Amino acid sequence: MSQVWLEVTLPVPAQRLDQVCDRLTANGMTGLVVEEEGDFLKFLEQNRQYWDYVDEDLSRRMKGASRVKFYVPDSPEGQRQLRAALAGLEEFEPQTVSLREEDWATSWQKYYQPIPVGERVYIVPQWMRGQQVPPGRVALYLNPGLTFGTGSHPTTQLCLELLEEVIQPGDKVLDLGCGSGILAIAALGLGASRAIGVDIDPKAVDVAYENAAMNGVGRDRLTVYAGNVLGDTKLAAKLEPGCNQVVLANIVADVIMPLSKVAGDFMAPGGVFLTSGIIDTRADEVEQAIQANGFTITRRLERNGWCAFRAQRS
Repeated sequence: MSQVWLEVTLPVPAQRLDQVCDRLTANGMTGLVVEEEGDFLKFLEQNRQYWDYVDEDLSRRMKGASRVKFYVPDSPEGQRQLRAALAGLEEFEPQTVSLREEDWATSWQKYYQPIPVGERVYIVPQWMRGQQVPPGRVALYLNPGLTFGTGSHPTTQLCLELLEEVIQPGDKVLDLGCGSGILAIAALGLGASRAIGVDIDPKAVDVAYENAAMNGVGRDRLTVYAGNVLGDTKLAAKLEPGCNQVVLANIVADVIMPLSKVAGDFMAPGGVFLTSGIIDTRADEVEQAIQANGFTITRRLERNGWCAFRAQRS
């Protein structure tokens, strides 16, 4: 007999998506699916051959819409998990739909299609492995059902675009706040010889290694640590100070600014510091902090209210 699941949907203002996802993750909920108006419009465009018209009422309802979905068993235990997941999020009204296991397993996959990023990267859902990759692009296979990033967010895409501009064959890369490991794995696919990732969340270690294995990357090329580089000197010593041609930080402004004080310690001469995850209203503040810590901003990218920087030691 197949398992029955509850699909739980939280309508969330777009500006609070990251906050809500962080809270759900902290409450132990995995397999988050984020839906935004942009995803809906992209889905329509990529599947236009399957219909002759677009439901205008549905388009109006999706205008500016965003939501987070997750799944729990449709059982007393599932109800307990749901209450725990929603702790601290009582202002949002959950919508639930009962699904059979076979429906749940694939219901969210239709929202994910391969994503070309920049000039060289091609992010592919793992269940679409085997489809043709456009010439000149490097496939990056991910499981969007995992808790961490999938590459669809502008902050990740901006960082990937900066990365492909600077990466050179044989480079060593350090990813501070690596999350799913997507940036470190992409760097290896683009020619880096070695990458190290570090994240404050211990769950990131297993997720990054799982994504690495999905892309044929072993632990001989990628090493991932859990901890806070700002407060752990032993951890910092493991990150190969002075040896990394590229240091990445795709996090948030409040973390990037203090990280810019130590990022240079991990860089090889002539190395670059790439930062993203910066909301545009704080971009100038972050730029000033990076410059105050001995860097020169050499490139600035902006998209959909987010900003990313490339910097070198002054």
